[in-house]
Amino acid sequence: MENEINEGLKIEGRNAVLEAFRSGKTIDKLFVLDGCKDGPIQSIMREARKNDTIVNFVTKERLDQISETKKHQGVIAYAAAYHYAEVEDILNRAKEKGEPPFLILLDNIEDPHNLGAIIRTANLAGAHGVIIPKRRAVGLTATVAKASAGAINYTPVAKVTNLSQTMKELKKEGIWFVCADMDGTPMYDLDLTGPMGLVIGNEGEGVSKLVKENCDFVASIPMQGDIDSLNASVACGVLAYEMVRQRR
Repeated sequence: MENEINEGLKIEGRNAVLEAFRSGKTIDKLFVLDGCKDGPIQSIMREARKNDTIVNFVTKERLDQISETKKHQGVIAYAAAYHYAEVEDILNRAKEKGEPPFLILLDNIEDPHNLGAIIRTANLAGAHGVIIPKRRAVGLTATVAKASAGAINYTPVAKVTNLSQTMKELKKEGIWFVCADMDGTPMYDLDLTGPMGLVIGNEGEGVSKLVKENCDFVASIPMQGDIDSLNASVACGVLAYEMVRQRR
């Protein structure tokens, strides 16, 4: 995953990183030399805390390894290739269209090709936006943008600190949640109309326990082959279009 995150804008050096924060760039990840606490680094850390940026304290050897200029001055930042939306922007999009909210929430998707494909599916299925967590998940890299086939320019993606907490807040807005799991109820037997959030889990581990506990429905996709799981983006597409079918 880290190699793909690197395809965002890499910013090296104290002044450059500080100016990136102050100019409003979205910083997905910050790598700081472990133990370095001088004035400029403290200023960068204040900006990181203010923006809830993920900070990784690493060795000089690690910084040297990921540096291109070899003049990192103890700090390297990765800025997102595209701007993130707010969850409120996604809800307002649904209101403007006069439609019940249709959201896709991703629980720690790490493969940028999966994220890009899901954004593409979200756009074509009429979802109002995609919500991803800040930690342990791929962000909006150049690879994601390419895999989305342009959909990233039309479908807003919001990044949140805590996916479970965000779901609790969205429930207050009347939104129900369904997650994909092979042990769930067949998707054809569920009512997936109305304000709905579709939750897709991590490629290897599926939906995490806390996130699953906040789902109102658990849907399974009928399968007749010799293996027991689908790629995350394919599972998202199948369930999203079952929701489209039911809404029509």
